Amino acid sequence: MAELSRVPGIVDDTDPAVRRRLDETWAESGGIAAWFTTVDHKKIGIRYLVTAFVFLLLGGVEALVMRMQLAGPDRTLLTPELYNQLFTMHGVTMIFLYAGPILSGFSNYLWPLLIGARDMAFPRLNALSYWVFLFAGIFIYASFGWGVMPNNGWFNYVPYAAREFNPGPNIDILSLGLILLGISTTVGAVNFIVTVMRLRAPGMSINRVPILIWGTLTASVANVLVIPAVSLAFLLLWFDRNFDTAFFQVDAGGQPLLWQHLFWIFGHPWVYAIVLPAMGLVSDALPVLSRRPLVGYTPVALSTVATMALGFGVWVHHMFATGLPDISMSFFSGASIVIAIPSAVAVFAWIATIWMGRPVFNTAFLFFSSFILMFVIGGVSGFMTASVPVDWQLTDTYFVVAHIHYVLIGINLFPVVGGLYYWLPKMTGRMLNEGLGQLNFWLMFIGFNMAFFPMHVTGLLGMPRRIYTYQSGLGWDSLNMVTTVGSFILAAGILVLLVNIALSLGFGRRAGANPWGAGSLEWATSSPPPHYNFVVIPEVASRHPLWEESLQESLRRSRVRQGYELSEGHETFGTGTLDGRPDVILRMPGDSWMPFLLSLSLTLLFAGMLLQSWWAGAAGLLAILVSLAVWLWPEPHLGQAVEREHG
Repeated sequence: MAELSRVPGIVDDTDPAVRRRLDETWAESGGIAAWFTTVDHKKIGIRYLVTAFVFLLLGGVEALVMRMQLAGPDRTLLTPELYNQLFTMHGVTMIFLYAGPILSGFSNYLWPLLIGARDMAFPRLNALSYWVFLFAGIFIYASFGWGVMPNNGWFNYVPYAAREFNPGPNIDILSLGLILLGISTTVGAVNFIVTVMRLRAPGMSINRVPILIWGTLTASVANVLVIPAVSLAFLLLWFDRNFDTAFFQVDAGGQPLLWQHLFWIFGHPWVYAIVLPAMGLVSDALPVLSRRPLVGYTPVALSTVATMALGFGVWVHHMFATGLPDISMSFFSGASIVIAIPSAVAVFAWIATIWMGRPVFNTAFLFFSSFILMFVIGGVSGFMTASVPVDWQLTDTYFVVAHIHYVLIGINLFPVVGGLYYWLPKMTGRMLNEGLGQLNFWLMFIGFNMAFFPMHVTGLLGMPRRIYTYQSGLGWDSLNMVTTVGSFILAAGILVLLVNIALSLGFGRRAGANPWGAGSLEWATSSPPPHYNFVVIPEVASRHPLWEESLQESLRRSRVRQGYELSEGHETFGTGTLDGRPDVILRMPGDSWMPFLLSLSLTLLFAGMLLQSWWAGAAGLLAILVSLAVWLWPEPHLGQAVEREHG
């Protein structure tokens, strides 16, 4: 890599003068304003994690109340309408407000650190994605204050969602809230895609990026393609409910089945969008705790992409009971069976990595390794419903409820909690307590399987989903009581996690830069990292820059302690998409009020649409235009790219 006169020479990351220049260049404004204006990806990532975890707790409380209602027959704790509202809010919360955003939190925090960059490609867009997510969640949860929570299930099927059968504002709140959330998800996905394509460290070719990068990149590409489908569905439904259009109304020539197609063409890729990044967390952390590189990096990376590609061809397996032609069901049944193959590749890679390594049986390892069991159980139960005759027997029973919880909690929550034990020391500089961690794991593991495995049997015995009570003597009484007890044990495990994190923040042992002896770039900087991530931009020569001496895979060595400082503004290298060769120095924007104000303006617009207060809607639209104009107004040196020569 040839030097240019524009770029200062090679410096050492221990040089105090270099650190002082970077501290001054990247310093944030102080006071309360900094909380609203920051664009630091690490702070945004932590906000995503905290906010999503709050929604997890809210969804968990809703679930516990429903489980008390279903613990025995003929209970009257909840009315049918209130049960429907809690059922819907639980599903919306866990699927839309927890499962996706919690992984966005990890990816927001870790991506620039993993690829040797100083921030995301579009820092202000990153802040916008968080604020819109927060306001979308508040928008939906404001329905509690009105007593008009969404009440039609998280899938919101028509015609039940039509105004004729659901005349209150319940469904309008859900429709507009999820369109608002879709804006957050879409802009965040675009940011992830551009970041990995252009901001990787010099030398980090596309076959050297961590598996988490592959998982989130694949999910982001899918989100860009499928979020518009579900946003369109909710917008058309809002038009049907408020302006008497006929997209889904049968008596006016509409087609209710169109809703299911639009929803599930989003819904099934979304399942993989909330699974593949979680699988990436496991694929990157489990090898470190097994003391060896991941077995089969290339097959795992390819299987990640193949899983999502096939995921676009399986949405109809949610619709086998709707009377579709046999030929279409045969095609989607076959695709739903074939998709098990790339998933199995990852399972064999994880097992082989543990088998051929020297595992460290700490809390993080227990969560990651138990995830493999959850993955297999959830995958097998999903594989069963890929068969049309079997699906006809199991659809709309508690067997499907068991499956989705193994997918959502087993394949998402367990890697997330393992990821907290593994990466929280990097974020806070403090280790979590291992004794409490072991208690945390066993409570969650036992509680989870007590809560959700019996649901398979309950479903096989004929218990339909979405019922708020049942009669005695149907064979469901004991199983439902076991499920309820298990759910409270699971909740106790999550409570122990919160206690452990709180104690760690105040009294935890200092972590150091690399407490696990890991090999990836995020462990090459301090814990927690400085605002600019790296004092010098790393130069990468392998997949494991910090393990090169022990692995002896090649003669070339990565350079993480010496390199270019790039301290004239918020700068980082722009590199080629495939080979990671640097070609520009990118100058990125600093702190700004605009992401927060634009998010507030969007929320005002959607509130005006909900209330049909067109003056409020017009004010929101005007505020959006003003915010965008200020955002896009040219600033000196902002966004300039200084070209580089390279050999």
